[in-house]
Amino acid sequence: MGKSISEQVTRRRVFYIPGYDPIHPRRYRELYRKEGAAQSEISGYTLALTPKPSGGNYGWHVASAMDGAQVETDVEVLVWSDIVRTSMATSIPATYLQLLRTAWVYIGSGALWRLMKLRKGPVIAALYPIGMLLGQLLLAVLVFAFVRRAIAGAGAWAFGAVPALALLVLSLLCGAAASVALLRWFKKKDGKFFAYYLMHDFAYSAATRGANPSELEARMADFGAAIHEALRDDVGEVLVVGHSSGAHLGVSVLSDLIRAGKVPTDGPVLSFLSLGHVVPMVSFLPDAHRLRADLRDLSASDALTWVDVTAPGDGCAFALCDPVAVSGVAPQDKKWPLVFSAAFTQSLSPARWKELRWRFFRLHFQYLCAFDGPKDYDYFQITAGPMTLGARYANRPPSKSRIERAVNKYTSITA
Repeated sequence: MGKSISEQVTRRRVFYIPGYDPIHPRRYRELYRKEGAAQSEISGYTLALTPKPSGGNYGWHVASAMDGAQVETDVEVLVWSDIVRTSMATSIPATYLQLLRTAWVYIGSGALWRLMKLRKGPVIAALYPIGMLLGQLLLAVLVFAFVRRAIAGAGAWAFGAVPALALLVLSLLCGAAASVALLRWFKKKDGKFFAYYLMHDFAYSAATRGANPSELEARMADFGAAIHEALRDDVGEVLVVGHSSGAHLGVSVLSDLIRAGKVPTDGPVLSFLSLGHVVPMVSFLPDAHRLRADLRDLSASDALTWVDVTAPGDGCAFALCDPVAVSGVAPQDKKWPLVFSAAFTQSLSPARWKELRWRFFRLHFQYLCAFDGPKDYDYFQITAGPMTLGARYANRPPSKSRIERAVNKYTSITA
């Protein structure tokens, strides 16, 4: 590692890697602005956001006053939402074909059963779109049958002279039109149901059985170039934050940089914060050789500090599952990650927890939000405060309830 982790930071660069999200990155700026203001009021510090100069990655500047120190932070979002949108641009029949292929990959490989041995929450989240889409299809079939019979009955009564074949064709066409209209309505309203969104999410990795698609590999190379440039800047810390699917992208991007010797020994402290990870959804697949190798390498590296934060209250993440250990690739000299819980039930007031408890997708983003009863996890102190990630958690023990047993069947790191 470059500088001592005990050094305080006056300037920092943060790179945020989102999960599988088709939304414009301004969403994350507004989330940071709103939630940062709320946390500032609760915790007694100040944050001021200003626009980032034009050019380069989308981002914003943060000026903070915390613990008697002034800190300047530049936050950039490493965008792959265009890739996500392209992968989601499929027809209704193509989505149902994705459903069959994805179910076959996870069930046929045995990955689904092993994932269930870790946490049932994210497995239920994976099964939800299958059940919801099949339920929508069943309703469409029932609507087809009802409309067909209604048209046939009404036509026979009102137009007895109409040939039976013509009436049959008419009833079939009306039934088909009604069922298609219902399926299109469900897809249009997927912002409420999340069935298509989640199906595309899980199908994206399953389509290549855990290998990275070529377009994603190219984008990850761009991410690495941006981080490498920051590591030559005059800042105290370069912090990479990977949320949800962005956690495993961060693992691979940083592993590539370290293996290529692109982390200078006399440069800024390099830190990696993974939040709400779903790493096993990919690393447990047969062809995820690249990710498993990256997990193994990063976990033994002296070039960075890696902290992994999840929470049992987040039903969409593999809470307190050490992503390296459960994937079966932990080396003898494993150092990372430090795994601990954001403890939603303790760091949110009872009233706030009651309000959010059943809002599963909102809870998956709680790591990026304000806590009204914060403990030792504060996203805004980590990203805009005066301490490096390593210094902040230097004496923090891992959660005792973390899961470290190797569960994965596929542990190969080369194709």
